[in-house]
Amino acid sequence: MLLIKIHSRSCVKYSPVVTCIRNSQSDTSNVADSVKSPVYPPILDISVVPRWQRKLELWHEQVKQLPTPEEKLIKVNMPRYWGFKCLMVHEGSVYYNELPQAQYITRTHIIDNSSLPSYYDNLMSPEKLNSLTENLKQLIEDGVAFEFRNQNQSPGQQTKDTPDKPDELDDIVGSAVSKQVNRLMLSALAKDYPHLMGIEIDYDPRIEAGWFFGGINMTRETRISLLKNKLEEALNEPIDREFQYLGSPIFQLRHQHPLKEILTMAECENPEFEVPVVKLDPRTFGHYIKRRHLTTLPGFWPGDPSEFGFMSYHKRGYLLRRPKDLNDEIDVLKTQAVFSNYAWLLSQACHLGFSTFNDITYPLVNQMIITNGQYWSFCVYQLNTTAVNQRNADENPKRNLCWITEPIKLYEKVENNKLIGFNDEVIKNLIKFYVNTPEERVGVDMKPYLGKEEQRVADIQDKEKRIWLEKRYKHLMSARPRHLRMPELYHWQKIYKFIFNTRPLDKRRTPWDYGINPYLRRLDNHCPDYIPKALRPEGKAKKIKFAKTYYPK
Repeated sequence: MLLIKIHSRSCVKYSPVVTCIRNSQSDTSNVADSVKSPVYPPILDISVVPRWQRKLELWHEQVKQLPTPEEKLIKVNMPRYWGFKCLMVHEGSVYYNELPQAQYITRTHIIDNSSLPSYYDNLMSPEKLNSLTENLKQLIEDGVAFEFRNQNQSPGQQTKDTPDKPDELDDIVGSAVSKQVNRLMLSALAKDYPHLMGIEIDYDPRIEAGWFFGGINMTRETRISLLKNKLEEALNEPIDREFQYLGSPIFQLRHQHPLKEILTMAECENPEFEVPVVKLDPRTFGHYIKRRHLTTLPGFWPGDPSEFGFMSYHKRGYLLRRPKDLNDEIDVLKTQAVFSNYAWLLSQACHLGFSTFNDITYPLVNQMIITNGQYWSFCVYQLNTTAVNQRNADENPKRNLCWITEPIKLYEKVENNKLIGFNDEVIKNLIKFYVNTPEERVGVDMKPYLGKEEQRVADIQDKEKRIWLEKRYKHLMSARPRHLRMPELYHWQKIYKFIFNTRPLDKRRTPWDYGINPYLRRLDNHCPDYIPKALRPEGKAKKIKFAKTYYPK
């Protein structure tokens, strides 16, 4: 063995080193064996677009790994303290010629046969269907006539309490008739169909859903910003746009098991199910932008045992506010059905652990009725995918499917508190919807992206963390404004200080004066709650001035 000593003065910047040289005859077979199959780290593209793409993929994966739906929804809103610039979609606001883009935004194909799926023809024999129709016909007829008499809505019976606006009157009648029909159907069929005994009903629920969509053309402001920062390579990349749906049906029915799928997910990848491509900015149709957090609520909080949609009743009074010369009632009802069904099923999927980034692994089905008491439209919607962000908007092979009938008249008119021209087809379709039995899906992991022990915030053992997350989640879902006013760049400031720079001596008072965009502030970028000395624990923790936060990592 040979020892070599390096004097410390010969290398001032380095510490003295003693090197040991082993005998050349030492066995190196183990070293040779260990390097037979070397593993190298992946070579990553460090250009702008791939780096930005990897950052988004990391965010999506972090959302997927969180154990509870509340934490997932907080993580989705994490990039923006003041919220996203959301394109707002309201259930009672349908714009002219909007149906193709509604299908594109939700990746929905509408089956153009104006009838329910053939699946409903096999639920019972025609003889039994006719027998149930005869038994229910008189009940429904008397119940609807009673509601007209009770609401004083028949001709010649209007009172001073009757709304002046025809659309409000239409919604009142539709709500009353729908509730009466639902009561009669449940009471008459529950004996033979036990699943109706486990139905939960929500009246006037709050339905909200937020999602990212990547197929819309880039805005002028985004294009100018990319060119200004010399990022021409990103001009052809899909940019996610945020959509926020707000709606409230008359009531909805829920069950602890999901409805059976109409078609398998493999069948829904059929390219014959075409989805229109409309890349125009939704503001060209009439939608507006509002800065807010993405809220996703299916009308109940996470942890409710009846977490699968069974049926929903919706109003159609807004049709009376539209110009009659448009003559687009059918397309408007289809647009309402697409948005309402997609939003409700997406919000249910988020409570099951999926999200707008992490696609569902099994289909979800809903049955929808749009009515004003006289006209009834029946719709069935199957949600097969929630991944419509970025390139998924055009490249995702899955399609969501929608079946919807044309409006069917329940009766022709009301005379002397009796229905004239009663239509049995409406009763038959109602029976088919109610007897469609939800089933437990054996062998399917219904919540693959939720934790095993903690599937909601209420399951968290740490009391402080549980209370903090519950409070933060409820505050986000309330969509209340922040306690501080949102920063704003006024038009005169933008024109005279930033576009033309004609006021160089003005005092710098706004974040934009310092080159800071306050809207890029993250959700967790704030001062935590201050703990008064009297409330601090003894010992070393006495020096901790601020409360701990539990934002999802």
